[in-house]
Amino acid sequence: MTNTAETAAKALVLGNLLPLAASAATSAETLLAKAKAAVALKVSHDGKISAALIEREQFAAHGLSWMATYVEGLRQLAAYAARMTEEGRFGEIEALIVQVAFGEYLSQLSGGIPMSQGEIVRPQDLGISDTDHAAFHTADVRALIAQGNTAQVRARLAKLIAENVGAASFGDAGLEDTYEQIRDQMRRFADAEVVPYAHDWHLKDEYIPLEVIAKMAELGVFGLTIPEEFGGLGLGKESMCVVSEELSRGYIGVGSLGTRSEIAAELILGGGTPEQKAKWLPKIASGEILPTAVFTEPNTGSDLASLRTRGKRDGDVYRVTGNKTWITHAARADVMTLLCRTSDAPGYKGLSMLLAEKPRGDDANPFPAKGMTGGEIRVLGYRGMKEFEIGFDDFEVKAENLLGGEEGQGFKQLMQTFESARIQTAARAIGVAQAALELGLKYAQERIQFGKPIFNFPRVSGKLVMMAVEILVARQLTYHAAREKDGGRRCDLEAGMAKLLGARVAWAAADNALQIHGGNGFALEYPVSRVLCDARILNIFEGAAEIQAQVIARRLLEGGN
Repeated sequence: MTNTAETAAKALVLGNLLPLAASAATSAETLLAKAKAAVALKVSHDGKISAALIEREQFAAHGLSWMATYVEGLRQLAAYAARMTEEGRFGEIEALIVQVAFGEYLSQLSGGIPMSQGEIVRPQDLGISDTDHAAFHTADVRALIAQGNTAQVRARLAKLIAENVGAASFGDAGLEDTYEQIRDQMRRFADAEVVPYAHDWHLKDEYIPLEVIAKMAELGVFGLTIPEEFGGLGLGKESMCVVSEELSRGYIGVGSLGTRSEIAAELILGGGTPEQKAKWLPKIASGEILPTAVFTEPNTGSDLASLRTRGKRDGDVYRVTGNKTWITHAARADVMTLLCRTSDAPGYKGLSMLLAEKPRGDDANPFPAKGMTGGEIRVLGYRGMKEFEIGFDDFEVKAENLLGGEEGQGFKQLMQTFESARIQTAARAIGVAQAALELGLKYAQERIQFGKPIFNFPRVSGKLVMMAVEILVARQLTYHAAREKDGGRRCDLEAGMAKLLGARVAWAAADNALQIHGGNGFALEYPVSRVLCDARILNIFEGAAEIQAQVIARRLLEGGN
């Protein structure tokens, strides 16, 4: 490219981008406030928010959740731009990504946000008046909508992305040096130990080898956020995001191995007795034991108050009877965080958490424990750990393994883990989306059609550009939630938003990456087929998208920011 052409291309970055972004983010916040007030009127009775009315007005309530997620994403992107500028790290690729993101998301706030493929929520669905809608379109908002995401801008960004093949991310993620070093270490591990083998594990529906798990343990993956006094690294949730993202980029099964350890450790740290912490946390941190979460039942799903599995105290043991389903890595786990009903108290009040020890099983004999049976649930993706349904019939758990030593605390203890679990799931989603982007980009550059790489066609490169743009938005939203958690602040709203957006971004990236592959993407031999299957689960587990939107809506309407 000539110097003149280079200068012209760089001029595609809007002048005064930072003040434009800050101003537009403020306009978006104002629009959100109008929508929140209008939806609140729809779902209120006698001046109070009504659960029944939220259910009746579910489309509007969930639409409000999506609008709030977009606005928070733009707010965090504006903060990222300002921070990166101050640090001298805000280059052309970062500026163009921010510009495209604002152009696209402001357009969707104005015209309609896709909650799913067939559900578009529009301003009028949220009760936004024509006057308020018009007021949203300030000069700065109009400038970003008109010039932020043009064909010329996408073409320039596509060129920069192509020049950065092999980078840990397209656009500086804005991490501190320590976290960048962790990212580099995990990326090297994933590229050497996971990426070359992941597709074969998936196609054969095999377990992730124990040798790989042992190497992860050596790297400290299972003890990232466990305090040093218990053998962990004592790092924060932001480190968890970085590690989960990079390992999930290699294979979501590997990235998810740490999820069970994270949940178990947080349960024990938050609700365990001193003796339970001393016994279990060092073993979890070292990878000596592998935990699994045993919460879901066949007919309850997200309705945990309806759990029926019983744990009856009998001397120095609990005898557990009932059924659980969708239990990940259940056969190879050494301990189960088992949620069951230990009294006749109604709803959540009767639930307790047990640290249920079990022998490790295998394919031939998955559950070699007295009082415990089960079978594998075959799945499209998210393999490598395997899913199981489990039956308990007088299965014994030591009474000393009642978490916290007090019955009836199970739901409260579990609730304390939701923020971290959803932040970690958002990070896994970003990793899957990044894998899709890298696979799509590589194929687009290598596939020759009509005498040139298909990357040269705008409909192909444009898909890759939008993947990079939305990944950065989801990443900043996720890191923000992690920093809030690390700061000791309530972040269920931010964590829910990160998970909601991240899951949709991962699915869109995987779908578009497969589209770029054309017919080859539909062939099992191509890894993108696996990434598509893996991405689909992200909108379902850790709170389905609809449940997540419902939770966010309740928080917003009942006083959340």
